[in-house]
Parts: sequence; structure tokens; C-alpha cells
Amino acid sequence: MFHTAFRLALLGLLGLPLTAASVRAEEVREDPAPTAELAAPAVGDPLAQAPASETAGAEASPAEVQDSAGGSTQILPWAPDVKGSRPRVNPEIVAPAATELLAPLRALPSPDSLALPTRPDQVTIQELRPLSLSEIENLAEVNNPNLKAIASQVDQAQSNLRAQIALWYPNLNLEATALPTYTTGQRRDNVRLGGTQVTNEDRWAAGVAITAQWALINPQRTPSIAAARDQFERAKYQYVIGLRELRLQAAQAYFNLQQRDDQVRIGQESVRASLISLRDSRARFQAGVATKLEVLEAETQLARDQQLLTTALAEQSIARRTLAALLDLPQNVTPTAADPSRVLGVWQPSLQESIVAAYAFREELDQALLDISIANSQANVALGEIQPFLNIFAGFESTWFDGDQGTGDFVVSSGNAYDTSVGLNLSWRLFDGGAAAAQARQSKQLAQENTFRFAERRDSIRQEVEESFFNLEKNNRNITTTAREVLSARESLRLARLRFQAGVTTQREVVDNQRDLTQAEVRYAQAITEYNVNLAELRRRTGLDQIAACPSRALSPIKPDAAADVPVEPTPLLPACQASSPGPL
Repeated sequence: MFHTAFRLALLGLLGLPLTAASVRAEEVREDPAPTAELAAPAVGDPLAQAPASETAGAEASPAEVQDSAGGSTQILPWAPDVKGSRPRVNPEIVAPAATELLAPLRALPSPDSLALPTRPDQVTIQELRPLSLSEIENLAEVNNPNLKAIASQVDQAQSNLRAQIALWYPNLNLEATALPTYTTGQRRDNVRLGGTQVTNEDRWAAGVAITAQWALINPQRTPSIAAARDQFERAKYQYVIGLRELRLQAAQAYFNLQQRDDQVRIGQESVRASLISLRDSRARFQAGVATKLEVLEAETQLARDQQLLTTALAEQSIARRTLAALLDLPQNVTPTAADPSRVLGVWQPSLQESIVAAYAFREELDQALLDISIANSQANVALGEIQPFLNIFAGFESTWFDGDQGTGDFVVSSGNAYDTSVGLNLSWRLFDGGAAAAQARQSKQLAQENTFRFAERRDSIRQEVEESFFNLEKNNRNITTTAREVLSARESLRLARLRFQAGVTTQREVVDNQRDLTQAEVRYAQAITEYNVNLAELRRRTGLDQIAACPSRALSPIKPDAAADVPVEPTPLLPACQASSPGPL
């Protein structure tokens, strides 16, 4: 290029050797258009005007994998040849975040970022708002403050890129040396013949100077712009990662809330069943066909179930407020789950297809490649410190004055002056004690570290996909087994009650079967929740959405007896220090 040729010619004229260090900064391709990639993404959608992604090379550099015997088993392509050494976000394959709330959710905007309640009535819950999973995702994308902060980081990186691109433009400075200046005074000089010469000054003066300078050769300009552009792309990748992580967190929080709702339902059913058992045991005891031990066993089971319900209610409230914090809802609104817990679908891709898709999809790998490129650009910036800087400059300076200055017949009353200059200036740090070379070496070592970070992230991505895949299979089997367990436990409890009412068994059998049913229903609800969570994790970690929907099938929450007709009375909350102690056994 012109700058490189000019610089080499200058070095030749000065009679200096052309070392590798003196031209290394020119190895990075200079940007022909300083205004490239200036389209700023809005805070609501940082990917709206992102540049198109670079295409991969025609041939991939091979990397052989050795087996235990030392022979080559397969050849893997290199990541820079697959993704590019400086990958770019492709907005066509990234689903942008929602920028406005859906029509039913317009009344749930996030509070002002600096709003702070000061009165209890400002944080009192006034509305329980049922929300679906799609509404949860919409609220999270529009309201979540962390996503807004990441979008602001994208804007900051773009502003930094614009600042670095400004190095291609000339600098124009205006300086007023006197605006204006009034000077008055008197000077007395003793002359050789014994006389005295008096010089008086009483005048106004004004002066202005305009200078322009442009860098013909700046070894740090090109790598600085390259590093800033890579940092801008890295910030956009971070936004995509934050957006997808937010969607996963919203789904996880919603599934967790559904599970807490199921636990509340199970706790209420268990309390109803315990009340029925206690009623039957008391009736039999009063009739003289049962013992006091059976009544105590029923009361003990009722206390256990009431504790289960109390814990479930507390966890339900915590899950609701956790979701409200993620969605940044108004302070007086608490979300609830509008949909019951059910299996969302079946994962279609195989494990191997999921792993390969994750390698192509995960932005963390692209970020690692950009970190390598940024470190190399910073190395070139450090080497530019000890290379010549050549600038062309032009200046114009003018002054005006009005007043008296001088003595005798040489009194000046007014006048003006101006100067014009054009030229080149050269700056070259010939010796810095090796500081620039050391800084460049440090940046190169950082680039080497980032290659190891790439390998570490690649291995962790595969581990995450495999973990979610295997857990999905486990919970798939658990749903089947726990469903059979619930059905069997329900039938066992029904038969145990019939046997107890017929007088052929004891209350202990009824209590044990009731406890088994409660635990089976809890495990069934947990299996469905964990299955849906692992399904959402696979979608996030692979970028695939190949899920075969299944019909909504769930166990009926209503037991085939009169338990639903028994009301669950609220238990008053007593302070822990006032609660009655069971005493020693």
C-alpha cells in the first residue's frame, strides 16, 4: 500500500536497516473505508445492523488426532478456517430480542431503573398475574435489566470503534493566543551617554492560530482499529449469549414455578387424605373397634402432610418472586403459572448431531477466536511504539494590535501580522529499553493463552451437551416409572382404606400407603420439571429446535374418592418460640 511504500522509502533515505520489527505493524490489512461498520444498533436490538458473517475458507487446515498406538485416526479442521480468524455475528441466524410488550402485557412495563420504593404500600402485592411461557419470554426480553446493560456494552464498544476510526482523519485545532489582551506599562533604559530612554506601552492585542495535522504514517492506527472492531464484534456476541441465557433462565424459572404449584397441590391432597384417615380412625376408636394408637398414627401423618404443605407454599412464594425479579415486573405484581406442568416434547437429534450443532452454534467459541485476534492486534500496537510516525501539518497564525508602543519618533499605534507554515514532522523512538518488544511478547503470549481457552471451552461445550442429553434420557425413563408408581400407589391407598373400613387391617397400612402416594407424586412432578429443563438446556446449548410435540397427557389430580370434598383449614402461624414442644420421648 501507499503508506507502506512511503515508509520503506523513508527508511531507505535515512540509511536505516529494514528489520522485521520495523514493518510488522503493516502486516495487518489497513481498512480502506474508515466509515465501515458505523451503523449503530439500538439498545433494544443491538443486532439490527450487524455486519454479515464472514465465509469460511475453501479448505480447512487439517489437525490430525492420534490414537493410543500413535497412528492417525482422523483429521479435524482448524477453527479459524471453519469460523474465520475474525468471526462476525450473522443477524440472519439470530432471533432478535423483543422490543415491545405484547398487547395483553402492556400494563406490566418495568419500573424506572433508578426507582426505589420508600413506603410499604408501594411494595404490597395487589395482583397475581397468570402468565404463559411465551409471555414470560416476552417480558424477560423487554424488561430484564441485565440484558439492557449488555446492550449498553455493545453501544460502548461501537463508540470505542468510532473513536479509533477517527485516527484516519486529520486534526484541526483553533487556538486564541490573545482574546483580547490589554497591555500597559513603562520601561526605562539608561543609555551610554548618561541619558534615559523611556518606552511606553498602552495597547490592545488579539491573536488566533489555526493548525491542521494528518498522520501519513501511524504504525498503531491499523492494529488499534482492528482490535476495536473485534471488541465490537465480541460485545455483540456477548449480547447474543446473554439473550439466549436469559431465555433459558426464564424457562427454568417457569418450570420451577410449575413444580412448586404441583407440590402445593400434592400437599393439599395429602392433608385432605390425612383428615379422612383421622376422621375414620376417631370414629372407629369411639365405636370401640380401634385403639388409641391408630388415632395417634393418623394425627402424626396429618402433621407430616401439613408440614409438607407449609414448605410447598413457602417455596411457591419464593419461586414466584424469583420469576418476578427476572422479569423486572412492577413492585405490586406477582406472576403465577397459567399453564399446568406437562411434557413439552421429544428431542429428535442424536447425541452426535447435537454435539456438532453446538460447536457450530455456540458464540463462546467465536468469542475465543476474537480474543486471539484482539491480542495479536494489541501486539502490533505495542510494536508501533518504536516505529516512525510521519505527519503533515499546516498552520496559520495572525495577530492584531491597537494602541501606542515605543518611544520618541518610533511610536507604533496599530498593526497586524500573520504567519503561514506547511511541512512534515517525524517522530521515532529509537530506544526504549525493550519495553515495546516486551509488551508485544506479552500480547502474543496472551493470544497463545486464548488458544488454550478455546480448547477448554470446546471440551466444556461437549460436556454440557452430553450432560443435558443423558439427563434428558434419565428423566424420560423417570416419567414413565413414576407415572406407574403414582397409579399403583393410588390403587394401593384405595384398597388399604377399604380394608381398614372392613376391619381387616390397621391404620398403619393406610398411613404407609398414603405416604408412598405423596412421595410418588412428588417424584413424578419433579421428573417432568427436570425433563423440560433439560429440553430447554439442549435447545440453548445446541441451537437446534427439533422437538416433536406430544399430546398433553397428565395424571388426573383428582383422586377417585371423596378426598376432594374435605376442606383444608388454614393453620395459624405462631412464633417459633411459642410453638408447643413435643417433649422428650
